[in-house]
Amino acid sequence: MKGKEGDILSSNQIKKLLLITVPFLLVILAVTIFFFNRHNDITLEGPQGEIAANETDSSAWASFYPAHWDSYQANYDNTDKPSHFDTKPYLQVMYAGTGFAAEYNEPRGHVYTIEDILAIDPARKKAGASCITCKSTQAPELIDKYAEQYYLMSFDEIKDQVTHPIGCLDCHDPKTMDLRLSRPALINALQRQGKDLDSLTNQEMRSLVCAQCHVTYYFEPDTKEITFPWDNGLKADEILAYFDEEGFSEWVHPDAGSGLVKPRHAEYETFMNSTHESASVACADCHMPYTRVGNKKISSHTWQSPLNNIEESCTTCHRNGTDWLTQRVKTIQGQVKQTQDIAGNAVVEAINELKISREAPGVDQAKLEEAMYLHRKAQWYLDFVAVTNGYGFHNPTETLNNLSIAIDSAHKSVQLAREARGVQ
Repeated sequence: MKGKEGDILSSNQIKKLLLITVPFLLVILAVTIFFFNRHNDITLEGPQGEIAANETDSSAWASFYPAHWDSYQANYDNTDKPSHFDTKPYLQVMYAGTGFAAEYNEPRGHVYTIEDILAIDPARKKAGASCITCKSTQAPELIDKYAEQYYLMSFDEIKDQVTHPIGCLDCHDPKTMDLRLSRPALINALQRQGKDLDSLTNQEMRSLVCAQCHVTYYFEPDTKEITFPWDNGLKADEILAYFDEEGFSEWVHPDAGSGLVKPRHAEYETFMNSTHESASVACADCHMPYTRVGNKKISSHTWQSPLNNIEESCTTCHRNGTDWLTQRVKTIQGQVKQTQDIAGNAVVEAINELKISREAPGVDQAKLEEAMYLHRKAQWYLDFVAVTNGYGFHNPTETLNNLSIAIDSAHKSVQLAREARGVQ
């Protein structure tokens, strides 16, 4: 290599030149990669076009967010909806006197919500228009349109007004793409707890948008308004205490005679104060993990078990390997299922004993009433677990504790029911 005057550069001069130019080129490359990835790593890049403020049709968002839309479309692959009674036959006995005893299937992909709600057994439609509240992006506008009358409308009065399943508008502001709360029941519950909705962090919102529907609730007796029973707290014992203080029963079991309350998919309540939630993990971190689509990074909108994409959902935090993680989940879920089945059989035994005692002559009414309450308690704690997805993984410690209370209460109910008719 020649210098300015045509001289050949020495090896030392070449080394010095490389020492100067190579780092400079590396800096240029690093800066280029930084700015390139800085934009492509943005999970949600803000509004890409004009979307109407109340656009309930999620397909209208597709052209602006094609990667997210493709991810959302993958929910159509989740088509299974087996009956819960196939693996938990005791539930049918427990739910006697309600529409749940006629039909209770596991949920499939969120995109099927309208199709599935229209196809449910007629016995399940007694709740009326409220059945639609968590099934469609159109529900909030219907609540605004009919106000308090919405909750009093029949299922048939409202069903023809909904055509779009769960989608973009349920969780996102079309103008800013920020996460938002669209369901009044959650907003009201948080306000009763004294929460400042304007100060909620984005990480909190990544769980709360799910808590709009993945929670337990009940219908106010007079207004039929959907209400979250969180005033005493979010745990099973605190919610049961709320109902006991209100003297509220949703129905009376036809065999046991017990006044009962029905928990609904209490995922959010169970998840709170769990190991993962205490570590500031949100629902979306596991069920909507960040994924690569080409040169973009997005939050997956395929709502599914984290085991289906364990690399993205789990290994970003856990370094134990996918085989170990999978086995850990299966171990927890196996323990919970085994304990849940024991609790289920114990509750069925309590129901059967109460039926016998109620029909027996000269029964001790005081002991019978106490046995009925213990059945109410046992069934509540068991059902709180049984209706929640994940087979206990959202909070293994609390789940197994709830099941142990269910077993103990059911056994005590059996004993008291026998004593009430003079059998030891």
